[in-house]
Amino acid sequence: MRKIFPFLLAAALALSSAAAAGAADGTARKVKLKEHQMTAAYSVQTGSVKTGCFSTQLHGILAHIARQTGHRPVVTSGHRPHANRSKSQHRHCRAADIRVSGVSERKVLAAARTAPGIGGIGRYCNGIIHVDIGPKRHWTHC
Repeated sequence: MRKIFPFLLAAALALSSAAAAGAADGTARKVKLKEHQMTAAYSVQTGSVKTGCFSTQLHGILAHIARQTGHRPVVTSGHRPHANRSKSQHRHCRAADIRVSGVSERKVLAAARTAPGIGGIGRYCNGIIHVDIGPKRHWTHC
């Protein structure tokens, strides 16, 4: 490993200086990067929102909502391991609270109802919609 390191370092320096020389003579260098195959079906409101444990089924629900509404949902709350209710789907990483900017609540709820594998759907008066993969149920909390 120690013998190969200087060789790799020299090769990297040679490549970077060759690229700089090509740019200095006015010719543009085109670099083809691999395209990303995966696109996120949702975004998170802040870095503290925990979504890493979401199942593929919950990802599918969020992707379905994104397709149906034409906008990516913003997850405002995901996994909450210390949720005060033991029946909370958030506690078990099976739920997401979302907002979808520029889309009416009615359209988001309609999209959620048709999502494969949907369990609970809740609506809060502050515009947040709850979706989960638990038992089928609907509610409104105002």
